[in-house]
Amino acid sequence: MARKPHFVASDAGTIDAGPYHLGAGKGAYAREAMHHDLDILLSEVPKGTPILIGSADTAGGDPHVDRMLDIVKEIAETRGKSLRVAVIRSEQSKGYLKGLMDEGRLRPLENAPHFDEAALERSTRVVGMMGVEPLQDAIGLDVDLVLAGRCSDSALFAAVPILRGIPEGLAWHAGKIVECGTLTCETYRKGTMYGELYPDHGIITPLGEGLRCTPQSVASHSLYENGDPYLHRECSGTLDLTHSVFTQHDPVSVKIVGARYIPADQYSVKLEGVELAGYQTVIIGGIRDPFIIRRFDVWIAEVKAEIAQKVTKLLGSRLAPDDWRIDVHAYGRNAVMGSREPLIDRMPHEIGLAVCLTAPTQELATKIAELSRQPLLHHPIPDWSGSITGFACLFNQAYLERGPFWRFNVHHVALPHHYRDMFRTDVVTFG
Repeated sequence: MARKPHFVASDAGTIDAGPYHLGAGKGAYAREAMHHDLDILLSEVPKGTPILIGSADTAGGDPHVDRMLDIVKEIAETRGKSLRVAVIRSEQSKGYLKGLMDEGRLRPLENAPHFDEAALERSTRVVGMMGVEPLQDAIGLDVDLVLAGRCSDSALFAAVPILRGIPEGLAWHAGKIVECGTLTCETYRKGTMYGELYPDHGIITPLGEGLRCTPQSVASHSLYENGDPYLHRECSGTLDLTHSVFTQHDPVSVKIVGARYIPADQYSVKLEGVELAGYQTVIIGGIRDPFIIRRFDVWIAEVKAEIAQKVTKLLGSRLAPDDWRIDVHAYGRNAVMGSREPLIDRMPHEIGLAVCLTAPTQELATKIAELSRQPLLHHPIPDWSGSITGFACLFNQAYLERGPFWRFNVHHVALPHHYRDMFRTDVVTFG
């Protein structure tokens, strides 16, 4: 703060955490951790220096914004601080999205799932990823803190510089570099990123012990989370890094020049939505029997067939064949890489199994798990005479109820008549 920045921003969420957090309305981080970090920001950033926080509490839905706002209120009251907060909500109503759908204003992205009115009705929650415009509107309301729902990571850092006249390409490029913090450095360590932007170049400096940026470390961040290393799509246009140049400015800082911003012909907002996929119960255990491991594919196929027979016989009146599923993840063999595993023929000395049983209700998923325990423990193999126990359960009881889980069902962009149609801003005062 001794460097007197014009603003402080923090990207607080990501779609990388998966669909659960958006569906459940719960964040990925402990409330205590968020309180700790927010307390530092609200206590150390001086009055008059705006703070921007986006993708609140991981997923940026309304429950996530409310949870973080409650922490802000608690800190303001405890510290005796007066805070003026702009709250931007990005959760979308089904009625509004239905209207866009009827007008042909929802477009699928690459590999998007089928999406129609029925899929929309099944959605638990849909958020729109805002760009710089709602953030800039909020800054104009003379607030201490902007607390935003789902938000472009880079937009949090580009919004104020663009308002202050920095070229859009440079502002977006700097935002892309710093949004993941010290991941842009040679080695990830504790610290923060500081950017100085001028009309024709920027200087990116890491602040923290042992932190150093190099042209390679900064340029390589363009590969991170992107399908294209040069062209990065945002609501209002595309960041083009084709002619960017990275040079070492001092021992730890990097100078950036050459990025440009190509305005879009039509403003678009990425949508992220989830639907309930069912309930799961999980059995975790391991196999160390070399005879079972030697013929593992045959053994696990026989176990799954035996479980299917039991489910059909005992639960068939309540479960159609397409209503339930058994997925086996064999750690130590190919659980991480799956079909892409290059060492599929290498014989491990042990295999850890995560057996996931999925059904429309938790009760049914657990009943299937109860029917699965015995085949996993005692399914015979020709190499052994008599009865065997070839599977060691990690827990007793053998299964864990995972609860509900969600899957992504919206991977589209909306083409709103105006961006303000999709983002709702309120100003709240504490203290």
